[in-house]
Amino acid sequence: MRNGTQTRENILRQAAALFNRQGFAGASMADIMQATGLQKGGIYRHFESKEALALEAFDYAVGQMAARFSTSLEGREHAVERLNGIVDVFARLHDDPPVPGGCPMMNTAVQTDDAESPALRDRARTAMDGLRTLIRQTVRKGIARGEVRADVDGDALATLLICTLEGGVAISRLYNDGVHAHRAADAMRTYLDERVRA
Repeated sequence: MRNGTQTRENILRQAAALFNRQGFAGASMADIMQATGLQKGGIYRHFESKEALALEAFDYAVGQMAARFSTSLEGREHAVERLNGIVDVFARLHDDPPVPGGCPMMNTAVQTDDAESPALRDRARTAMDGLRTLIRQTVRKGIARGEVRADVDGDALATLLICTLEGGVAISRLYNDGVHAHRAADAMRTYLDERVRA
């Protein structure tokens, strides 16, 4: 039983990296077989289809991201410091990714269209909704405690933060240079200090 569980976890870990870098259509079963060292039957013993594997691999990748957010937010009480904790996770994505290839939410959203795998695209949207909700709730609580300016729109801030940080990660990946993610993070830290902090 333990060996089966370890095999399944290894398949998920390897597939998550492949799907995150190559997309659902770009990562073939042959790629997954090569990465895991298993035959197709060995993979399908644990997952009924490529899409089922992709869905669970995405959940695995998002779980790795969620763990990073949880660690980064630990001990941060002030709303702006919590927002900076989110920024810190994105700043590290190029140099120390929890899953190789950048942010799994954005990669999946960009690489998967509705016709290819609507279930996977829905998962990406749900995961992104979770991040947007975290930012909006942090802003709302920060306003209530006098830590965030009363005129800050949490939904607008979520859009700005995510677009800026994801853009920095994408350009860092394109040039294989983390400086772009760090510049985006620095810009957001300045913005939070000057435009959001009460």
